[in-house]
Amino acid sequence: MNIEDFMLTCPSKKFLGIECLGCGAQRAVVLVFEGRFVEAYHLYPAVYTLLLFFFTLGLSFVDKKRKYGNLLMVMIVVNLIIMIGSYYYRYFYQHDH
Repeated sequence: MNIEDFMLTCPSKKFLGIECLGCGAQRAVVLVFEGRFVEAYHLYPAVYTLLLFFFTLGLSFVDKKRKYGNLLMVMIVVNLIIMIGSYYYRYFYQHDH
């Protein structure tokens, strides 16, 4: 049994043939847990900020004394910038080559 057997299929890629902003994130997370850090970054540049976001989100549920709302919003914006930038780069610069 392989971990990739349990990965979700991207509906956008499956039905429209177009990668979405999240395409590659699952495989990149698996690469991080396998210790293949550079490969994970090259596959999905937002992998580390996304993992940090989910860690902070989980921490916000455990640590009720602190307010994490502003930090989480900043992290969402940073992740979106990285995701859109890498999507743009991948689509317009690597797609033709």
